[in-house]
Amino acid sequence: MIPKASDTQGKQDQGAKPLHPQELPVRLLLYYIGKARDAHANAIAAEYIKRSTRFAKCEMREIQPKRFDPWTAHPATTKILLDPAGRKFDSPAFISLVDKAERDGRDVVFILGGADGLPAEWRPRADVLMALSPLTMPHELARALLAEQIYRAFTTLRGHPYPR
Repeated sequence: MIPKASDTQGKQDQGAKPLHPQELPVRLLLYYIGKARDAHANAIAAEYIKRSTRFAKCEMREIQPKRFDPWTAHPATTKILLDPAGRKFDSPAFISLVDKAERDGRDVVFILGGADGLPAEWRPRADVLMALSPLTMPHELARALLAEQIYRAFTTLRGHPYPR
């Protein structure tokens, strides 16, 4: 089991040698393009990201592609771009993806496009193009769905009763 950040900090403060990189919690970042306008969908996404922080460092924030390049900001992370033409994942496949990231000790950046999708030049650079659903939905709802799947993956991997 991966220790909590507070556990890791405590061990380092007591003079113990630092944990091996694979033992440190992975960071999952959920970036989205466009203003978050729907308060209800935003609250759902924020709640699942908050719950996920029990298991890993998780953040969610808006980005503007003209001012932000994920490959420059996070050169060593796995970049997963959500795109309708991407690979279809069910929950078990998504859980495997999160499990692999944790085992490899590699941070993950998820990027959701706005109303116009993702910048075309980003797609070929993605480590994974992932289709969240064959259904059309507002991007804010897609963000809430992705945040829930992140939480579901962590709870499943830890034997938590949530995903029953």
